Order: sequence, then structure tokens, then C-alpha cells
Amino acid sequence: MSGDEALAQRFQAGGGQALREAYDRYGRAVHHLAVSLLASTADAEDVTQSVFVAAWQGRQAFDPARGTLLGWLMGIARRKVVDQLRERGRQEQAVEAVRTVMVADPVETRTVEEVVDRLLVADEMGRLPDEQRRVLALAFYDDLTHQQISSVTGLPLGTVKSHLRRGLLRLRARWEVDNATRGPRPAGAPRAR
Repeated sequence: MSGDEALAQRFQAGGGQALREAYDRYGRAVHHLAVSLLASTADAEDVTQSVFVAAWQGRQAFDPARGTLLGWLMGIARRKVVDQLRERGRQEQAVEAVRTVMVADPVETRTVEEVVDRLLVADEMGRLPDEQRRVLALAFYDDLTHQQISSVTGLPLGTVKSHLRRGLLRLRARWEVDNATRGPRPAGAPRAR
């Protein structure tokens, strides 16, 4: 049995120093993958750490008969990188939404609630699947009809309608949750500015 196979078995069993050994042996490879895909050393370090934490916590799912420990770790790393990229995309969309709001409508003319509402919508839009987000953007920002969206995207009309419905339901659910946390205002109370 090779050293890698023995380490894989100890790792899966949760034995003593197996996590430290796995990190010492494979940490550079995981980090290299993360840096090459993220182009940010700080993000790559975070991903590397989260890979080993996730691997240790889920070590019972590792099956040495199906592949190497390094291969399994690299699979986790790829998923963590994708998660990091999605999160970065959501953050960039939120920042862009703030810029758009600030340029299109000066702060003095809006209430705090209006700014928060716009940011919540932009954040939730960022969480939607790409195709669904595109359909909603075409409907509301570009003011296209269902048929026009179908023509632009090449999606069947029924799919366009389904994407709109599901997307709106998600936005509404988020809106209702966030508005509920703010609590009701007393009758006649002015909105916060």
C-alpha cells in the first residue's frame, strides 16, 4: 500500500494527524488550483481552508475505491471556487445596483426604505439562475413582452412565463420577509429618510 493510499484510509477514518498530513501533502495543489481560477491570493487562501474543513467534516463520503484523496480534494476545491465566483458576482451586482440607483436618482429624493428595497431586489436578482434573471431583466428593465423575450432569448414562451412567475415569487417572498423584519409603522408616522 502506498503512502497516499495509507493517508487516504487514515483520513477517512479520522485518524490523529491525518488532516495535517493531508494538508501538508495536498494543500499546495489545492491552493494552486484556487489561485489559477480566482486570480486572488486572499480568495484562494479562503477556498483552500474551506476545502480542507469541508473534506474533514465530510470525510465519511470519501471512498478510496473510487479515486484518490487528491482527486476528491480537487473536486471539492472546484465546487468551492464556483461558490466563491458566484458570491463575487452577487457582490458586484449589488455594487452596480447601488451605482445605478445613485446616478439615476439622487439620494436626497429617496427614502432609506426605497434604497433598501432597491438593494434587496438587486441582491435577490443576483441569486436567481442566470436564465431566470435575464428573463426578469428583459421584462422589467427593457419592458419587453413575453413574446418579445421569447424571441430575444430563443426560449419557448411557456419557459419565459415560468421563469417570470418563479422569479417574481422569489422576489416577493424576499420582499415580504424583509418588510416583516422592519415591522409596521404607526399610522401617520413619516417614513425614515
